[in-house]
Amino acid sequence: MTATRPIRTGFVLHTMNVAGAEKLVVEIIERLRGRIQPTIFCLDGIGALGEALMADGVPVLALGRRPGRDLRVAWRLARELRARHIEVVHAHQYTPFFYAALARMLGGPRIVFTEHGRHDPDIVSPARRLANRLALARCAAVTTAVSHFSARGLAQNDGFSSDRIRLVANGIDLARYTGGDRDRIRRRLGLEPSRRYIVNVARFHPVKNQEGLLHAFREVTAVAPDVDLLLVGDGPRRARCEELTRDLGIAHRVRFLGVRNDVPDVLQAVDLFVLSSTTEAASLTLLEALASSVPVVVTDVGGNPEIVRHGVEGLLAARGDSHALAIAMLQVLGDPEKARAMALAGRLRAATVYRLDQTIDGYYSTFLELAGHHAA
Repeated sequence: MTATRPIRTGFVLHTMNVAGAEKLVVEIIERLRGRIQPTIFCLDGIGALGEALMADGVPVLALGRRPGRDLRVAWRLARELRARHIEVVHAHQYTPFFYAALARMLGGPRIVFTEHGRHDPDIVSPARRLANRLALARCAAVTTAVSHFSARGLAQNDGFSSDRIRLVANGIDLARYTGGDRDRIRRRLGLEPSRRYIVNVARFHPVKNQEGLLHAFREVTAVAPDVDLLLVGDGPRRARCEELTRDLGIAHRVRFLGVRNDVPDVLQAVDLFVLSSTTEAASLTLLEALASSVPVVVTDVGGNPEIVRHGVEGLLAARGDSHALAIAMLQVLGDPEKARAMALAGRLRAATVYRLDQTIDGYYSTFLELAGHHAA
């Protein structure tokens, strides 16, 4: 489907740092080049991805939100949306939707609200539930969820009308996660050919529970002396995790790689991908691991069991149970034949169910609908 001219599309986010929702926005802008005319509005700061987009000619504005509810942001956003003749706003996460909804009431355009994840614990006040129903009705908005788990949360917890919620599953570009020379990649990353590697790719945040993973990995080190752990990412809990590796006596077996722009290479160099999150919606890094033909061990939370079928693409472990996570990792590492079968099944699942072109088509058709364009 195409529009008669580019749709003037505004994206509202907290910031454009390296994270799942922000990476998705970059993909949407790149793949809909010529079909949308994008402008990004950041509540809290531009971020590294925002700086890169600005260098590529995409307007990125920082709205300078103050702590708490800052109603000035809604006025600024509404003013900018009108001045730039934005036709559709795509708000990512709840707080950006809140300000986009206020801007809509001040004369802004229709909204697509995408919920990427859920809080832990997932508690929503009655007042917020009522406000959500009123906002959706007033804003001519469409709510999209990246997984059935997120869709249920939006309906049951947030109070959005279930008949206005659409599933647009996350997807990835498979071509980026195949064909690498594993030995060459390992040499470049400084990985030893005689050792096996587990990787976790996630921001260091309590919901990602890297502390629980480290406790589980300590059990792994006692049984598998040739296995090391790679942690990719950054965030507020990184320093605590670095301290914990020393407390647990495993600092020599854990490497903190920071934020990387070569995650596809890292994934092709490892033997197992692990997520220890307390909640997830539809992790992009999990999809990337599947596309990279890496067996996975993930916690049995949120959208993870929608993506990973236990014993097929990987193993599921109980949330918050470090021992169960350790046992699952050792089961995969101890059965190379089964691990290879899981890796192949994961690649097939990514290729058939979680393709990026399907994701982009889902969002573009919604932009067309709300902008009032007709398919050619």
